[in-house]
Formats: sequence, C-alpha cells, structure tokens
Amino acid sequence: MSSSGSEDQVPPGGPVTVSTRLIDAGSTIMQRRLPLKQMNTHVSTFAIYGCDMSRQIETHHYVHRINDEFLQCAVYASDRSDAPLIGIEYVISDRLYETLSQDEQKLWHSHAYEVKSGSWAYPRLPEVMAAPELKNIAKTYGKFWCTWQIDRGDKLPMGAPELMMSPQGVGQGVLRPEVVKRRDEKYNISTDELKHKRAEIAEPEWINPMADYWKQHGKCFVLDIVTVEMNP
Repeated sequence: MSSSGSEDQVPPGGPVTVSTRLIDAGSTIMQRRLPLKQMNTHVSTFAIYGCDMSRQIETHHYVHRINDEFLQCAVYASDRSDAPLIGIEYVISDRLYETLSQDEQKLWHSHAYEVKSGSWAYPRLPEVMAAPELKNIAKTYGKFWCTWQIDRGDKLPMGAPELMMSPQGVGQGVLRPEVVKRRDEKYNISTDELKHKRAEIAEPEWINPMADYWKQHGKCFVLDIVTVEMNP
C-alpha cells in the first residue's frame, strides 16, 4: 500500500467556528510556544512499517535539536498547513545508541543508507548548506512510532502505535520507484542526483547489528494492548 492521496485525508468533524478562531488568535498573541519555535528544520524522507514492509510512506519531519546528539521530530504526512500529525521520531548519535541495552537497541533503525541514497532530503535547502548536517545524520539512529495510519484509510488515529523502519538497500527495505518519484516531482529534486552528490559522505565505521533488526533476524516488534489491574 502506498501513501498516494493519504496526505489529503481530512478527519471527521464540524467546521471551525468563529469563537474557536478567536481563541486560536488570542493564544497566538498571548501565549508562549517555545518548543514549537525550536522546530527549525524540515526533512522529507520515507518510512516503512516494521511488520508490513509492503507499506511505504512519505514522511515530513519537523526537527527540534535538543543538542548535537539528540533530535526530536514531529512527523507529518505532508508539509501542508493542515497536514495530519502521524507520529514522532527520536534521533540519537551513535555514541548514545551504544549506551542503550540490547533490548532497547532492537527498536531503532540506522540512517546511513537513508542519507547516502538521497532519501533523506531538505526541501528548498541547497545541498551545500545541508552537507555538514548530512555527515552527522548518517551516523545516527532513529526510533519512529507511527500513531496515525492514514495510508490505510484511518480517519482518526486508531489502535496501538506502529514501529517504523528506515529505507535500506536490500530486500523489503528497498523503496518502490513510484513512491520516490512522487516526492521528487513535488519538490523538483532528484533522489538519484542527491545520491551521486553524497557519494563522498563517509560510511559509519560500524552499524550496530541490533539496529534494523529485521535485516539480521527477520522479525519485527508490535505493541499489544491488554487490560491489566491498576496500581492501588
């Protein structure tokens, strides 16, 4: 299943009223929105459902840099003002990744191929400006939970979050050409050209085999929602 048309999906509900618009306008003027103002970078890339890798989607990350080793991203289905918020991704350095337990490491994916292949792109930002950041991102790992599966037609966020994987150059991690073409045409970019320009970006010396767990083990991870007794 592809993401075609999913970014145009509108959830059910009545139109925004005048009184609601007044509240929004007042909040914009009077309230501080400091975390939102820190989302300085827009990344266009792709993600793959960890337990159904036939489902490949285009994603738009709005990045808040906490420090040079930790990024947190709000993930949207598009870059439109009414885009659905479909998940969240955390990005950490290779140094921080190595401090995690093996059970935790299994939930993360690598970014080296995503960067080197041209999948990870900065719309409207010249490649020469993005180059230093790309060298850093290639060495990072991400954990991306999808909370709204609009690609399957969900009108509202339904069920448990799904763990997402990054594109890879082998097996089910290879992106379908039509998914990439749709993104490239939207932004007038060429993923193949970006790949060529990034040929000199150094590969990480080592990618931990606990990341991209499916590649080595052919297994995925799911959340199971169960009813349990509350703590007294």
